[in-house]
Amino acid sequence: MKIEVDTHTHSIASLHAYSTIEELSRSAKKAGLKGFAITDHGPALQGYPHPYYFGNLRILPSKINGVRLFRGVELNIMNAEGAVDLTEGYIDALDFAMAGLHEGCFRPSSRTINTKALIAAIENPLVSVITHPANPAFPVYYEEVVDAAVKNGKALEINNSSFKVRVGSDETCPILAKLCAERGALISCGSDAHYHKDIGRFDLALPVIKKAGIKPHQIVNRTLKSFLLFLESRRP
Repeated sequence: MKIEVDTHTHSIASLHAYSTIEELSRSAKKAGLKGFAITDHGPALQGYPHPYYFGNLRILPSKINGVRLFRGVELNIMNAEGAVDLTEGYIDALDFAMAGLHEGCFRPSSRTINTKALIAAIENPLVSVITHPANPAFPVYYEEVVDAAVKNGKALEINNSSFKVRVGSDETCPILAKLCAERGALISCGSDAHYHKDIGRFDLALPVIKKAGIKPHQIVNRTLKSFLLFLESRRP
């Protein structure tokens, strides 16, 4: 199975990433991608982009080096009520928004509270994808999260980088993936690249997706067409 769009990448605007958008686009083309999304972290993380950064993404062309560019954001979920760190006006100006739990913005809590926060974010009409929901640092009740995603037509991410940087993901991600397969949840497969040579890398996530029995039509970014259709379905 080949993934045509990388939905989760970071540029130097995210302080712990090391490549420019131009470098990411060149590597995306080299990797054979038809599209990629810039999803730098929201402004609540200390030192991260000002909201103006996201507002000004509109100046970027829709294609760079022949690869479709999607203007996005990885929002920070701020509390158990699912509040995020960009206002509606900024989010509406982007192609799509993802949201996830990150240390520094949300203190790891009980499974019940973590689950409540993810479900609240899933129910937020501005959010299309939940990033790394199987992060072992934030244990959740996977059945409840998957059911909420199905009910709201949202995608849950299988994050390639999680297997390298989030200890325990090799145990939690297969559990989430299996439930997604069984209950028909949409998923997004993202590299979470913080360096341009990692864009389009799904070598650790795809075997988990395949083993779980997730069908190709469940993967929103499997093709450029499927991702465009997913984004269109998210528009009010």
